[in-house]
Amino acid sequence: MLAAVSGDGFLARDITFQNTAGPEKNQAVALRVNADLVALYRCGIDGYQDTLYVHSFRQFYRECVIAGTIDFIFGNAAVVFQGCNLFAKLPLRGQSNAVTAQSKDDPNENTGISIQNCSVLASSELASANFQVRTYLGRPWMVYSTTVYIESYMDGLVDPEGWQEWPGGQGLDTLYYGEYMNEGPGAATDARITWPGYHVMDYDEASSFSVSQFIYGDEWLESTSFPYDNEI
Repeated sequence: MLAAVSGDGFLARDITFQNTAGPEKNQAVALRVNADLVALYRCGIDGYQDTLYVHSFRQFYRECVIAGTIDFIFGNAAVVFQGCNLFAKLPLRGQSNAVTAQSKDDPNENTGISIQNCSVLASSELASANFQVRTYLGRPWMVYSTTVYIESYMDGLVDPEGWQEWPGGQGLDTLYYGEYMNEGPGAATDARITWPGYHVMDYDEASSFSVSQFIYGDEWLESTSFPYDNEI
């Protein structure tokens, strides 16, 4: 089942959006958001492939639980996730998981996925699986794909390479993938991919993806009454 949000200023709290199609049905979006100034607080978004479609405009997710398999957070919004739990689930045998698939295709767009103070975890079904599943932080749906992880916890399910190529190897020198001050058994960067577009960020680079700078949250989030951290 798909819920779609197209109205600017949409707010949601303490509600779950779920698609129960399962991994066999391939793409099965639970929530699609193509509206500006959207914020969700303490919500659940649950599916398998392509769970959350952050389609466009400015979006903010706080203390949400988001679960899926392949590209389960995808799209071309300017979106910040804070304090969320991101659960990778069990895909079909032979498939791998990717938490994100950001789709920026124009270098002049101020879009991307900023994941802050979140946790990347294995669901119980993935943790107890009797076959190995490789789980990546993201892969580039479009050539200027932009995704960063900031001060987040990465459990041992995260593949040491961190990031996965899109078939055909597109965007490896034009994408922007960054990591800053993450922790946990999956957070070590010494074995990460060596693409030109990959960065172990410094404070100034990470700050450009803060709520205040990336989605101009100080202009609109206070009116939601939802908690948020404005700076890194």
